[in-house]
Amino acid sequence: MPANLLIVKAKRFIQSANVLEKDGDYDSAASRLYYAMFFIAQVLLDTKSIAYSSHKAVISGFGQHFVKTGEFDPRFHRALISGFGRRQLGDYAVESGLQRSDIEAMRKDVEAFLASAQEWVKQAS
Repeated sequence: MPANLLIVKAKRFIQSANVLEKDGDYDSAASRLYYAMFFIAQVLLDTKSIAYSSHKAVISGFGQHFVKTGEFDPRFHRALISGFGRRQLGDYAVESGLQRSDIEAMRKDVEAFLASAQEWVKQAS
């Protein structure tokens, strides 16, 4: 999928998460926010002609090719790892325990990651 379409999809997932959060569906909001981060990481990896098929590989690849190189703040790698765990909880646990504060923290991370990624892509092109 072209990078610009993945960014559009990531933004749409952030908007969906906001609606889900307002409805008190923190499990689904966590899933949408994680997937937004996942799409952003895929876009970044694509700029270096790197593609992975699994979630863990995308997360690891982002850490290796963007965080270890100093191009991105390690907090975004930690947010991806944490987001993956929260998505797993929300999708598979009967009672995830996710709260509004978890979603608010994720949203801040996702929005900062999106802004940083868009700036990085702009400078890289």
